[in-house]
Amino acid sequence: MQMGLIGLGKMGGNMRDRLKAAGHDIVGYDRNPDISDATDLRDLVSKLDAPRAVWVMVPAGDPTRDTIKSLAELLDEGDIIVDGGNSKFTDDQANADMLKEHGVEFVDCGVSGGIWGKDNGYGLMCGGAEKNVERLMPIFDALRPEGPREEGFVHAGEVGAGHYAKMVHNGIEYGMMHAYAEGFELLEAKDIVKDVEGCFRAWSRGTVVRSWLLDLMVKALEETPHLEGISEYSTDSGEGRWTLEEAINLAVPMPVLASALFARFTSRQENSPQMQAIAALRGQFGGHEVMQFGDEPYRKAAKEGQAEVSPAAEKKDTSGEATPGAKKSDN
Repeated sequence: MQMGLIGLGKMGGNMRDRLKAAGHDIVGYDRNPDISDATDLRDLVSKLDAPRAVWVMVPAGDPTRDTIKSLAELLDEGDIIVDGGNSKFTDDQANADMLKEHGVEFVDCGVSGGIWGKDNGYGLMCGGAEKNVERLMPIFDALRPEGPREEGFVHAGEVGAGHYAKMVHNGIEYGMMHAYAEGFELLEAKDIVKDVEGCFRAWSRGTVVRSWLLDLMVKALEETPHLEGISEYSTDSGEGRWTLEEAINLAVPMPVLASALFARFTSRQENSPQMQAIAALRGQFGGHEVMQFGDEPYRKAAKEGQAEVSPAAEKKDTSGEATPGAKKSDN
């Protein structure tokens, strides 16, 4: 099958390679001319035979919306666009309605698999009309993992359902990662445990907590046994927030996701204003000691070379006076 693919980054580039290896005719476009098969969107469309199929794999938000709007002016009635990025599901119906005015069909597709998808295949979650999904099935079959279709692909429902399913998938991912992270820190903190990496490796076969994420944790510990030198600063790409917003809107309790997401927010703070307030209040109502910067046990221990935190934690930098409040994000 012939298809245009816009966005040839870490995901899109690997998807192009996998599709080509399966025998599909893929015309790729990227702003980087060194990896692009077309000079611009108009050139890409001109290289495709009608009825055309174009897969958009660019960052969510304005980049995706702008790309789809531009394509709407270039494509013909009967052509189809797939949004395979991490768009918010609420964007999908708006895009579908806009494209319908041009006679262009639309399918949203959540894609999971990361940089490993080229070899292992991608988990695919689609939303849209049955006829449009069936039309694209040769592409979906080439991208998904080998084996039964239902174990790597789902037509989740109407327009928006694919990205909604991917959003929930990512929310689950947040919780799973955080559970492994908590287990890692507890194992590192206990002096009788001598082989933390070995514990995770032993869990990877035959246990109820085995998963691909666990395999990746083992790989990370192979490369950096105590994760030394790795900053705790952790960003989020939005799907966790969207999932939590939906949970609130639908009155679905999701405490695991909320905890995991808020932990990422905490990771970006040099000092926690919340905990500063708690320390101040304890001093006010109970006369408890209110420590000043530099007096904390872990800072004193760091100066003496005796950490009182998890052995996995980097010693805090005490070279300068700490500044209250959260660090500013650079993104």
